[in-house]
Amino acid sequence: MDGSETTRAQVPGTAAFSKFVAVLQIIADAPEELGMAELVARARMPRATVYRIVAALRAEGFLGEADRLVLGPRLISLASQSWAKFDLRALAKDDIQHLRDITGETVHLAVPSDIAMVYIDKLESPQAVRMTSRVGTRVMLHASSVGKAYLAALPDEERAALLSRLKLPRMTPQTITRRKDLEEALKRAQLQGYAVDGEETEPGIQCLGAAILNRSGRPVGAMSISVPKYRFDPAAEARYPELVMACAARISAHYALTQGPAAD
Repeated sequence: MDGSETTRAQVPGTAAFSKFVAVLQIIADAPEELGMAELVARARMPRATVYRIVAALRAEGFLGEADRLVLGPRLISLASQSWAKFDLRALAKDDIQHLRDITGETVHLAVPSDIAMVYIDKLESPQAVRMTSRVGTRVMLHASSVGKAYLAALPDEERAALLSRLKLPRMTPQTITRRKDLEEALKRAQLQGYAVDGEETEPGIQCLGAAILNRSGRPVGAMSISVPKYRFDPAAEARYPELVMACAARISAHYALTQGPAAD
């Protein structure tokens, strides 16, 4: 994410706060530790402004000390308290662990966040090749299996309104960048019961995702399995979709029993 990516409406009087949040988000989203020069370039703010923001975030414990641009202990503590209270994450824990264990592949749990999805849990594959994602990573709705699964499960009017806000940036050579193509992919997801990310977010990684629904059938999140392309053989291609859909259905059933339509 850079300073121009979000289309969220800004509340009057919060411009300075929004800059702090933007800098934090860039650091959190980066797959590798950033240097100050790269942070300034991605933030698209004056260098002096970025330096002041970083200094203030370090003083409050939101960034690490010294010269490292990493999330700090205070922010991690706040996040840990939030995750501990997150009902969907707790409800899904056993089901996504079962899926990870029987496939040996990475499993993600995600929730919507404005025009993106955020991973709230990740169970890593025990095998050698893994994904670079982590809890807290934001992925684009149009380029991820969790995003497309969530979009496909939305009511028509809500989906159309959300699609109208998406810019469809290219993440890899395989990313869908035309609305017509995205709508066709969402129709396939609706018919199949799962969505596909064919190396659209991360080269060499194939993902299958399914929506998690509340009692009234509204999507509250999505989960996915991520497989290196060389391990996504015909046997996996035939077996994994049913496993993903079954996992999402179990989580949905648990969620419906405890949350019900109150999540609308």
